[in-house]
Amino acid sequence: MRTLYLDCGMGAAGDMLAAALLELLPDPDEFVRELNGLGIPGVVFKKESAVKCGITGTHMAVTVNGEEEESYDHHHELDHAHSHDHGHDHSYDHNHSHDSAHSHDHGHDHSHEHNHSHDHNSVRSHDHAHTHDPAHGHTHHHSSLHDIEHIVRGHLPLPRRVQDDIMAVYALIAEAESHAHGVPVSEIHFHEVGTMDAVADITAVCMLMDRLAVDEVIVSPVHVGSGQVRCAHGILPVPAPATAFILKDVPIYGGEVRGELCTPTGAALLKHFAAGFGSMPLMRTQSIGYGMGKKDFAAANCVRAMLGETTGAEEEICELSCNVDDMTGEMVGFAMDRLFEAGALDVYTMPIGMKKSRPGILIHVMCHEKDKESVIRTIFKHTTTIGIRESRLRRHVLDRRMETVETGYGPVRCKVSSGFGVERRKYEHEDLSRIARDNNISLGEASAAAEAAEV
Repeated sequence: MRTLYLDCGMGAAGDMLAAALLELLPDPDEFVRELNGLGIPGVVFKKESAVKCGITGTHMAVTVNGEEEESYDHHHELDHAHSHDHGHDHSYDHNHSHDSAHSHDHGHDHSHEHNHSHDHNSVRSHDHAHTHDPAHGHTHHHSSLHDIEHIVRGHLPLPRRVQDDIMAVYALIAEAESHAHGVPVSEIHFHEVGTMDAVADITAVCMLMDRLAVDEVIVSPVHVGSGQVRCAHGILPVPAPATAFILKDVPIYGGEVRGELCTPTGAALLKHFAAGFGSMPLMRTQSIGYGMGKKDFAAANCVRAMLGETTGAEEEICELSCNVDDMTGEMVGFAMDRLFEAGALDVYTMPIGMKKSRPGILIHVMCHEKDKESVIRTIFKHTTTIGIRESRLRRHVLDRRMETVETGYGPVRCKVSSGFGVERRKYEHEDLSRIARDNNISLGEASAAAEAAEV
């Protein structure tokens, strides 16, 4: 299985993820030229070499109208000596006033019967971009999620699947901002950093993921940093409310580093693409990429991407167990069926001796963390136990896939399990028994027919 592992021991931001994935490509420079050919208004991508703690990697610099966004309306650490500032972050606004210091003209007129003709070489073709007014400093424009979708789906020459990924990431961010501020998603407005600079980062990562075409993405527990950050609305704890919301159900941790290590953009990209979060799986690594942040720390400020092949999987599961001495075999059997329906991976029983010399039954249930609550409720509902023990186990499993073998008696499904240097094939018993029953032959003859069809 082609697997991508992302090490986020120093958090994640959009530009860091893009740079790490870029290093996995055989021709990164060609991909950067492709990015610059998209015509994102005012945006220029540049691949730069960077060194952190003696490790050489890549920094993805994104300029909007000639300026690299990093100082206005981003989340900023209060302790500037330890400010992280990975680079590009989202700022938001809602119910904002339109005064003379801020122009909100979106440039193109949508009343022209939808006959859009945009010069993508013009830095003001959509007028969502950053502008600089010598008299008033920075002038900022705002865009809603609808405006961003107009840019992504209406003006970027991207496959539909990549457009869908971009908008799914933005939907996570908008939902988080909506929840944090108690306003509908429709009222969330992104500053120009959200429409150009962040669109650039998110687009780059989504295109890279599409280009790498991995089967599975696994992400380490995410280091979010500590302390407080200053944003457009005041002083916020780390992780910022939007980041914390996006990373619900994701393993995260703080630490000694003061500052915001994981931005909302980085969090949303991880949440969208990750199949799971945990330690690095058993894999044969083929290529490694380092995406560098801007600041220097005692630890290398980077996201590390490792691309390789996994042969079988290693995962953490929950083992739930209980003892009962007052259930009949029929009751236990009924409970086992209900447990599988609740998400149990395996259920098995063992005879045990209990107090007062009574014979009893030990019930073991294996399940994933996400199904634990449902399984616990089912155990209490359908058994007589008054207590459940929980253990965390690591298990190693083979990759599994289904194939179909065409025999003279009809199709037979075959489960193929491989990994850790072995491969096993097992015909589905239900298919063999159907063939045997319908054709008045033995199970052995049905199995032999399936084996002969594979020769």
